[in-house]
Amino acid sequence: MPDFLLEIGCEEIPARMLYQATQDLQSRVASVLDNNGLRYTEIGHAETPRRLSIIARGIPASQADTQEQLTGPAIKVAYKDGEPTTAAHAFAKKVGVDISKLQRITTAKGEYLSAKVTNKGKAAQDVLSELLPKEIAAIYWPKNMYWRRGKPERFVRPVRWIVALLDDEVIPVEFAGIRAGNQSRGHRILGPKSVTISAPTKYIETLRGAHIAASAAEREQLIRKALDAVTRAVPGARWREDAELLKTVVNLTEWPSAILGNFDPQFLSLPEEVLVTVMRDHQKYFAVEDANGKLAPHFLAVLNTDGDPDGLIRHGNERVLRARFSDAQFFWNTDQKIPLVDRVEMLKAVTFQKDLGSYDEKAQRVGRLAAKVADATEEVNLSALLQAVRLAKTDLTTELVREFTELQGIVGGLYAQAQGLPQAVADAVYDHYKPESMEDSVPRTLEGAVLSVADKADSIAGMFGLGLAPSGSKDPFALRRQANGIIKILAEHRIRLSLADLVLDSFECYKNTDAEARFKFPTTGLFKIRVEIQGTRSTQEKLVHIPELLAQNELIRQTWDFLGERVAFFLKDIQKYPAKVVKSVVTVSFDDVFDSLKRASAAKTISESREFEPVFSAFKRMKNIVRQAKERGEFLSDQTEFDPNMFQEDAETHLWETVQEIGNRFGDYRKGGQYVGAFRLLGELRKPIDEFFENVRVMTDDPEMRKNRLCLLENLVDNFNTIVDLSELAPEFAT
Repeated sequence: MPDFLLEIGCEEIPARMLYQATQDLQSRVASVLDNNGLRYTEIGHAETPRRLSIIARGIPASQADTQEQLTGPAIKVAYKDGEPTTAAHAFAKKVGVDISKLQRITTAKGEYLSAKVTNKGKAAQDVLSELLPKEIAAIYWPKNMYWRRGKPERFVRPVRWIVALLDDEVIPVEFAGIRAGNQSRGHRILGPKSVTISAPTKYIETLRGAHIAASAAEREQLIRKALDAVTRAVPGARWREDAELLKTVVNLTEWPSAILGNFDPQFLSLPEEVLVTVMRDHQKYFAVEDANGKLAPHFLAVLNTDGDPDGLIRHGNERVLRARFSDAQFFWNTDQKIPLVDRVEMLKAVTFQKDLGSYDEKAQRVGRLAAKVADATEEVNLSALLQAVRLAKTDLTTELVREFTELQGIVGGLYAQAQGLPQAVADAVYDHYKPESMEDSVPRTLEGAVLSVADKADSIAGMFGLGLAPSGSKDPFALRRQANGIIKILAEHRIRLSLADLVLDSFECYKNTDAEARFKFPTTGLFKIRVEIQGTRSTQEKLVHIPELLAQNELIRQTWDFLGERVAFFLKDIQKYPAKVVKSVVTVSFDDVFDSLKRASAAKTISESREFEPVFSAFKRMKNIVRQAKERGEFLSDQTEFDPNMFQEDAETHLWETVQEIGNRFGDYRKGGQYVGAFRLLGELRKPIDEFFENVRVMTDDPEMRKNRLCLLENLVDNFNTIVDLSELAPEFAT
């Protein structure tokens, strides 16, 4: 069975877009093959800045033939006086079968003519040449371009060549006026302009001979070896590991090598964060550290060529870096002339968002919100927190941040420390943008954590108020990332903050501001909602009523649902809990993130025991019976009272007595956060529930008896579904 190769060659693709685009192309090619009967044995990808490549091994040379039973006219129409009519002849011609070989079949509607037709499968070449251009055009790019005047196709960069092979045969794929062949291109400097690919199996090896390391994994290995080799020139030194930078330079090169450069040690007087940011984010250089882990006056640059024998590239990079460091040093010294506390007033002239006002207005809102968030923990230094809030954004007025925007927050923390402000203030300012991704660390201190939560929550509330909530893949204000950050902070710092309170507090901090006047949704009724939430007494009431109360205001409901999606994402995609465990947790409540984590952990532990599967299945059955009864109007949601004196069967009485007996213990375990212990009590319900369903007819003909039994089941479900929704843990086959 032949192998398939597709290579799309173009001008240099931005490094940040390369890997995702190749993944997208592989997924599209795999779907084409799968959906058209061309199942491969293996599929993989390779990519460099100038090419996206897919290799599928062992695909069929053609689709398999298929047989189809076609139905024609009714027999009474197909024959007249025993002779075939025009309708019969037309059907025979249509299906390509001699009229004498047509069959008769009997259906529910009567007897009809029929024919079994064999559809010959298409050649793989024909399928691929027809479908691949559409898939190439559909690759997702954050940005793309037109490059041929008057032509409709768009791509991230102009396409220059295409290779499409089925073994050694060229597939006639055409895209953007370029017809596929077997000619690829080598390295721009080191390789030949054109190189012939004789077969997909020879692709990687052939390109390697043209100074192209097509595999990203191979380039990473080459880069690591090159960095190790040149760093040995400095005794005791090592290059500083940087996964993101390594990924970037892998996607910037086709035949990588590395050089060691130097800079004036006087620049080491600047903070490491400044020096590393300049090297990393602006020049794509790796930092070098000494045996003690301190920054050394050297850097490593990865080249897209085979070296720098004359040192010309090294000298050029050193010159550029020296200029960059000189600028940073000048800005650092200049900024110190105006202390952060004197820059607070300057924030009035710095816009946060055109409809949400200045950073000064944001700081005032965040200050009020941070004070409320701080109530969730008694260990916060409130004075340091509020001072940090006041100074957090002041570094946006500094020259250093204007030049190196990646350093916002960090510069503020460094300046606060340099200017003798309390360490708690400096640390909180330094960390308040953290975490910037799920891989990033959370703020080191509680003050930094509370400031970060308040800052992010204010942004989310403001954007939702303006109707700028994330939609599909669009999230221009990174609100998902900010919500993820809030959840990660609450989980890792174990802050028992109510998300419902956070949502309400965030919007209340916008009350009577110019920003609120521009909201697309009214914030009316927030105080009433809060009072009603505070009026709920039991845990069960809170679980039921908080979502209902928050839904009274559309803006609050949207924000609440958005945070719920992020909690589910955190539990499933970051903490790796099974989907049914996550659903069982968030269905009950996600208001307390740390508590949600504890409940998920306990649910996972207990769900892995087959001993409890019958209990989970029983809860699913009870929940379905109650739901269906409500849908039929048997009783209303608030009609949960039942009369034990109406019990007629011993099984009813036994079930209710067991529920009462373990209910208090279950509640104590739940209140103490001992969720595994609470779940283990459920094993005592298994036998009484089984006996109930064996001996009691819930849907009896007596309406009052039926209602009483339904209320008993709903009461049982409500009382024991306050940790997780047990029905969601039932096996898939349970009903």
